[in-house]
Amino acid sequence: MTIDHQNIFVGGQWIAPRSTQRSNIINASTEEIIGSVPKCNNEDMDRAVAAAREAMRNPAWAGLDGKGRAKHMRRFADAVEKRGEQLARSVSLQNGMPINVADQLESAFVVGLLRYYAALAENLVEEEARPSPTGSTTLVRREPVGVVGAIIPWNFPVALSIFKIAPALAAGCAVVVKPSSGTVLDSYVLAEAAAEAELPPGVINWVPGDRGIGSHLVSHPGVDKVAFTGSTSAGRIIAEECARLLRPVTLELGGKSAAIVLEDANLDALIQSLPMSSVLNNGQACFSCTRILAPAGRYAEVVDAIASAVSTYPVGDALDRATVIGPMASAAHRDSVQRYIELGTGEARLVAGGGRSTRDRGWFVQPTVFADVDNRSRIAREEIFGPVLSIIRYESEDEAIEIANDSEYGLGGTVWSTDRDHAIAVARRVETGTIGINGYMPDLNAPFGGVKNSGLGRELGPESLGSYLRYKSIYQLG
Repeated sequence: MTIDHQNIFVGGQWIAPRSTQRSNIINASTEEIIGSVPKCNNEDMDRAVAAAREAMRNPAWAGLDGKGRAKHMRRFADAVEKRGEQLARSVSLQNGMPINVADQLESAFVVGLLRYYAALAENLVEEEARPSPTGSTTLVRREPVGVVGAIIPWNFPVALSIFKIAPALAAGCAVVVKPSSGTVLDSYVLAEAAAEAELPPGVINWVPGDRGIGSHLVSHPGVDKVAFTGSTSAGRIIAEECARLLRPVTLELGGKSAAIVLEDANLDALIQSLPMSSVLNNGQACFSCTRILAPAGRYAEVVDAIASAVSTYPVGDALDRATVIGPMASAAHRDSVQRYIELGTGEARLVAGGGRSTRDRGWFVQPTVFADVDNRSRIAREEIFGPVLSIIRYESEDEAIEIANDSEYGLGGTVWSTDRDHAIAVARRVETGTIGINGYMPDLNAPFGGVKNSGLGRELGPESLGSYLRYKSIYQLG
């Protein structure tokens, strides 16, 4: 049985798209067609932007204060929570995310995120009076930036949608979401939740399609801000267009993060954390610590421990609770990861994995570990976006930090030590937007984002809410 959607959610209603084209959705574990959705065109996107602009004029949304918006957001969170199992399953089917990870990050986490931003909306000070040194008073207003164009990748489609939707709604914006063409079924589940929650018409709109309508959304004259998560190459194109239009943009892009293993690190803790910090979602996570920096005195020990652990990870169907490494999200991406593995065999020493899975169906690769990696090699510098780890030797702590910083990216990272204060001191010296001590997991209440080629702006925390607001000063001179 396939899940075939005929309509799209625009203006608070399920409407027929103008386009007659369709896209098939494929099960990454079996390569079977599991559904189909409309492949929308620019006219469909125009209708969605118009609906969002109308929502910004409609008193049912535009007339609400933060407390009113928070009520809508909490109803939306409740409706999403009811569909948690359905969301997790749809993501696992489409992109190969192990179901245990999807339960946590594509279900429970997003409900918490909506409720977190509802609380921020409820307490948002939308206008304040500031005494001036000249003796007058100025009113400073925080207003929604307007219509947000949100472009979502395939690796964490629900979480990365809500990263944008939640702060945008808290600020009073309306949103047009363009999901990845490979992961669309989950967006229909979210749209059903929005309909059940009776969000005002046009507050959130979902328009599936290819990159062409994504480009149209970025440059659309009815859009006031763009929020994008994806590759650095695509991010540069979006940044150039937004710069031309003088349009605010948030970009969360690629990464090649380093895990710095200090001399006193607890290797058992490192090994236990690897599935989350280094190969989360089959390595399809932008912040994954895929460069492991090990001290020369413990190098062989670290290599043996990581190679042994990774070699035991069960590779299998994403819906199997025993699976640690599921399939890649597409055949093309599987082939790309495999090419990097083949490249790595000429650049370093293969100590685990190295080939395609022996499974008959599905886009699988074996989790792979390379040792004796030079940080100048391609497998150490380029984002592979798969379960491929490179272990790099260092002689001194200063050299470890230098190697960690010798990257065009700066999104995540970890430091491993039994001395927390020392680890924090090292973390402060790493050029990155986020970094974990003895583990890694983004925090709802803290900004998430990168430096260098890893992006612009921040998501999560109150800082993200601020990026969906604009400021107006009302000078009172008489």
